[in-house]
Amino acid sequence: MRVAFLALVLTLAACSSSEPVDVLYTNGVIWTGAGVDAEALGVTDGRLSFVGSAADAAVVGAGQVVDLDGAFVVPGFIDNHTHFLQGGMQLASVDLRDADSPEEFARRIGEFASGLPEGRWILGGDWDHEAWGGELPDRAWIDSVGGDHPVFVSRLDLHMALANTRALELAGILESAEDVAGGEIVRRVDGSLSGVFKDEAMNLIWSAVPEPTPEERLEALERAMDHASSMGMTQVHDVGTFGGWVDHETFRAAPDLRVRVYNIVSLSSWERLAELVAAEGRGDEWLRWGGVKGFVDGSLGSTTAWFHEPYLDEPSSTGLVVTDTTVLRSRILAADAAGLQLAVHAIGDHANDWLLDVFAELPALNGARERRARIEHAQHLSEAAIERFSDLGVIPSMQPYHAVDDGRWAEKRIGPERAERTYAFRSLLDAGAALTFGSDWTVAPLSPLLGIQAAVTRATIDGLQPDGWVPSQKIAVEEALRAYTASNAWAGWQEDLVGTLEVGKLADFVVLDRDIRFVEHDVIAGARVLRTIVGGRVVFLSEGR
Repeated sequence: MRVAFLALVLTLAACSSSEPVDVLYTNGVIWTGAGVDAEALGVTDGRLSFVGSAADAAVVGAGQVVDLDGAFVVPGFIDNHTHFLQGGMQLASVDLRDADSPEEFARRIGEFASGLPEGRWILGGDWDHEAWGGELPDRAWIDSVGGDHPVFVSRLDLHMALANTRALELAGILESAEDVAGGEIVRRVDGSLSGVFKDEAMNLIWSAVPEPTPEERLEALERAMDHASSMGMTQVHDVGTFGGWVDHETFRAAPDLRVRVYNIVSLSSWERLAELVAAEGRGDEWLRWGGVKGFVDGSLGSTTAWFHEPYLDEPSSTGLVVTDTTVLRSRILAADAAGLQLAVHAIGDHANDWLLDVFAELPALNGARERRARIEHAQHLSEAAIERFSDLGVIPSMQPYHAVDDGRWAEKRIGPERAERTYAFRSLLDAGAALTFGSDWTVAPLSPLLGIQAAVTRATIDGLQPDGWVPSQKIAVEEALRAYTASNAWAGWQEDLVGTLEVGKLADFVVLDRDIRFVEHDVIAGARVLRTIVGGRVVFLSEGR
């Protein structure tokens, strides 16, 4: 209460103050996220020193004045779930996301291979087998086009990948290879290897892939930051995929972070992270840590998400448990006891129910406190689970673009009844859950505007459901904006610094060319980012601005 009162006093004082500011942004439509619009912002020493009307701004002295010319301003977008360094790597890798046939899949790999030094691994990809009808790819498609290059390209959900024969040879994988716990090696009808590996089985190939050098990681980070800034992203929650801790070291080594990072490392590294927190705290305004990520199951697209009932299109399977539940529960309890924030991947309804049960145990076992435990994705929920998020104070950390992507084909896997509780944005908000949004980049595009449009329209990307897939789960534009700003700030323990535009907070904001609250919902993603400001610094400026 005292903090809120102090913020109010400071805001009122700033609105009537004539103290000069470093930069004054005026003549805008400013959605502060704090309950009232403004027309002007003042920035001093990287923080907001004025938020108010244009009339009040007229008496504020400024070193520089920027006329927004009626543009729309929102708090800096925060993404709750990215694979940030992998995203930077993917920006320089083969792109298979929209390859819509086996022939096009092979052609792109062959073309990319022709420009590489001999023997260089081809990674990335982000393919989607649903784009050509659902048939899984086969190494025979690419063996003749990859040359001497080992190929290991991932499905866009990162839960399965295709290896060519050269990659199998380098990894020492024989036709007699056996499945591993938490994974699957996909075989052809004759029992030979197709080249597709799911979840934990992918590690059989990854073990042979050379680690990126520190220089390559820093280059990837530069690409990722430039891309994020152009999208209006001022902070990302990064759940690393190069071993987590290596990501953390790359962020710490970066000479010029332009995107704030909350780095969430592997749950298996919880002891190392706890030691770092004890020795150095939890970071600063640019790089923070203190969260750990684990896995319960796989993904819907790879038919490895863990459900109570079988898949309709694979009736012998209810999915996979990626991490042995006894091991996973033990790690969750230990990390929580160490005071770390939990962010655990669960997609299927069984996975979510199991994880909620474990989270429900924590107060009795480790003491009552504010945990802000997160379920990453929380995609397919049982009816009982929806209320439990609010009751337990668990954060549904969701990615709305997945709904308009998966909505093209999800019902052939799980049917219409389970689909009603899939990406249940409306139901979770109505139940009082602290809904947060992001992209899961590179699984989905990084753009928060695409994510907002997906959440409010649920119109599938194939154009076949323009009124929305499961339209009862649509939410309002301002609710989606909040999920990308204030709610994400809270989910990352930074609500005192970012997420809303209030005096004293960091000057992180985005200037858009239109007020997305009052346009047709199907054109929200067409809004243009004019400026991205982080800590008062312009890190992106659209051409002609």
